[in-house]
Amino acid sequence: MANQVEPKLIKPLFDELQKERFVTLATVDHETGGPNVSAISWVLAKDEDTVYFAVDNRSRIIENIKSNDKAVINLIANESTYSISGTASVKQEKLEGVPLKLALVEIKISEVRDVMFYGSKIVAEPQYDKTYDKDAAARLDNQVMDAMRKA
Repeated sequence: MANQVEPKLIKPLFDELQKERFVTLATVDHETGGPNVSAISWVLAKDEDTVYFAVDNRSRIIENIKSNDKAVINLIANESTYSISGTASVKQEKLEGVPLKLALVEIKISEVRDVMFYGSKIVAEPQYDKTYDKDAAARLDNQVMDAMRKA
């Protein structure tokens, strides 16, 4: 049985991408031409066709996207694992309203594929904990997510 493929985010995925959460991002490395995978958490579905994320504007991710605009977000949600593929571009070099130098990246979605192996489902999603000042982390997270919503 083939895995389900959609041209845009389905509602459960859109809903999950309305808050900060753990995802992985795959880009093409600008030096080696090979895969590069990063874990990120500041991610937001702007609409069913567009996902934003914020990363340090000195990140290797930014150089990779400037060199090759293909990107994939791996999302564990809705009892499955999804590959959200598309074309990435730097929408803002410096995200406004945030004290850090974060770039805002936009991915225009071309395909959303359920990539979970046959006959299984996710029973517990990944969780993480901020290991620095919890109050400062919460303030920063709120600033970044609000700035992405306004972009």
